[in-house]
Amino acid sequence: MLRGGLIGVTVLGILGTAFELATEQHWKNWEQLVAWGALVLLAVAVALVAFRDSPRGVAVARALSLAVLLAAVFGVYAHVAANYGAGPLDQRYAATWESLPVTLRWWYAFTKSVGPAPSLAPGALAQTALVLLLASLIRRPGTRGPTAGPGRKG
Repeated sequence: MLRGGLIGVTVLGILGTAFELATEQHWKNWEQLVAWGALVLLAVAVALVAFRDSPRGVAVARALSLAVLLAAVFGVYAHVAANYGAGPLDQRYAATWESLPVTLRWWYAFTKSVGPAPSLAPGALAQTALVLLLASLIRRPGTRGPTAGPGRKG
């Protein structure tokens, strides 16, 4: 039941993120397409965990989920970097941007004080991938765990 609930939350995360990306028209350059690719990887991983609960299928699903986590980290960086690049264009900081300490400029970019990109939006991908990783740790009832088998205690 818990496993099914986690898979369901993962599917909702995929659908919600896809809806958000579509409404934002998040496909204008290759960097924006990374998020769509991550959603495809997550969908494949969900299918592997939900319908093909073999050790190999689960291992592939976990690897795909880890790839999505890396894509999410890239997304956070890309969003923050885009905001940082917009700093000199912001009317509040245009005259002083270059004189601000670098750490403060990056903080403004991370907190979206400058720039239009939501810095933590890619975190939705990371959260969805982590939920699927958790689901993959729970074996389907009636299947043997990775340590169970003839001659082994499980």
